[in-house]
Amino acid sequence: MLISILIFGFTYVLIMTEWVNKMTAALLGGFVVVTLRLVGQERAFGAVDWNVIFLLIGMMMVMSVLKETGVFQYVAIKTAKAAKAKPIRIMLFMFAVTAFISAILDNVTTVMMLIPIALLIASELKISPVPFIITMAIASNIGGTATMVGDPPNIMIGSATDYTFTDFIYHLTPVIIIIMISSLGLTYLLFRKKMTVTNENKARLMEFSEDNLIRNRKLLHRVLVVVGIMLTAFLFQSRLKMEISTIAMLAGLVLLIINNRKKVDSVLIHDIDWATILFFIGLFMIVESLIATGVMDIAAKKIISSTGGNLKTTSFIILWFSGIFSAIVDNVPFVATMIPLIQKIGAGIPRELMHPVWWSLSLGACLGGNGTLIGASANIVSVGIANRNGFHISFKDFTKIGLIYTLNSLIIATLYIWIRYF
Repeated sequence: MLISILIFGFTYVLIMTEWVNKMTAALLGGFVVVTLRLVGQERAFGAVDWNVIFLLIGMMMVMSVLKETGVFQYVAIKTAKAAKAKPIRIMLFMFAVTAFISAILDNVTTVMMLIPIALLIASELKISPVPFIITMAIASNIGGTATMVGDPPNIMIGSATDYTFTDFIYHLTPVIIIIMISSLGLTYLLFRKKMTVTNENKARLMEFSEDNLIRNRKLLHRVLVVVGIMLTAFLFQSRLKMEISTIAMLAGLVLLIINNRKKVDSVLIHDIDWATILFFIGLFMIVESLIATGVMDIAAKKIISSTGGNLKTTSFIILWFSGIFSAIVDNVPFVATMIPLIQKIGAGIPRELMHPVWWSLSLGACLGGNGTLIGASANIVSVGIANRNGFHISFKDFTKIGLIYTLNSLIIATLYIWIRYF
C-alpha cells in the first residue's frame, strides 16, 4: 500500500509541476505499478475504462468531420453577435449552455462539441480562450450532476440503487440549478474585468457576414442527420442496450466514410488527441493499484466508520470526502469502491432514509471533479483541445479557478442536504 501511495503521489507531483508531459507521467506511473507487481498486468489493463476511451475517439472523429463543414465558425459568430461581442456576456452564455447540454448528454461529449466554438470566438475577438475553456469544463461537471446520464458516477449509482432517471431529476436538479445561478455570479465577479476587447474588433465582428462560413452545405446536412441519430441514441441508450462508446464510434466511423474514406490516416494523425487518450490509460492503471492494494477501501471504511451510524453525519462526511478525493483521483473508481460500502450501511434501513447518503455521494463525486485538472474526464479533454490549438493550460492555472467553484458548490450542496433531508 505504501509503495502504491508513493507512486501515485510522485506521479501527481510530476503532473502538477509539469516537469514532464502529463501523458508521460501517467503512463510511467501505470507501468511502474505493473513492473513492481502491485497489480497484475491483466488487471491493470482491464481497469482501463474502454467506454471512456472509445467515446473520446469516436467523438474526436465526429468533431473532425463537423469541423470540415464550417459550422463551428458559423455558430461562433452568431453567438458573439447575440452577446454584442462582449466577452463576459459570451462567457456567461457559454457557461449556461454547456451546463444545460451536459445534463442531457455526457459532459465529455459536450465540451468536445462546444469548446471549438469558444476557441473561434476568442480568435475573432483577439482575446485568450483560456478563461472560456476552464469555465466551460467546470460548467459541464456541474450540469452533468443534474441527471442520471450526465456523469458516469450517476450512471453507476442509478444502476446500484435502482433509482430512476426521474429520481435523479427530483433530488439533484434543484440543487444544481441553485449552484448554477451562484456559479454564473461567481463567473461574472472573477472575469468581468479581466477580458477587454477593442471597439475595432467588436465592430469588425458585428459586421461579419456569417452566412458564407458554411463551406459544404451538403456535407453539413449529412453530418447533422448522423449527429442527430447519435444524440437520440445517447438519450435512449438504456433501451437500446448499447454503451455510449459504441454509439459514438459508429457515428464517427460512418462520418469518416461519408466525408472522405481515403482521408482516415490524416484524421488519425491530426485530429485524434492521442496524448489525452494515453494519459487516461495511465491514470486508470495507477488508480487500480490503489484499489488492488486496499488503499481506497481502507480510507473509505475509516471515513464511514467514524460516523457512528448517524446518517446525517455520514451524509456530510461522504459529501466532503467524495468532493476532496474526486479532485485528486478520477471519480469513477472512487464511486465503484464506495457503492458496496454504502450498500452495507443501508442494509436493514428503509430506502427513503438512505436518500441523503446516496445523493451526497453523487454530489461530492461529480462536483469535486472541478477541484483539479485531473479530477474529471471533461477537464482533461478540454485542456487537451486547448493544447492542440496552441493554448497551454497548466495544472495550476486550472486548479486555482476550479477550487473556488468546487468550494462554492460543496457548501451549497451541504446546505441543500441538510435543509431537504434533515
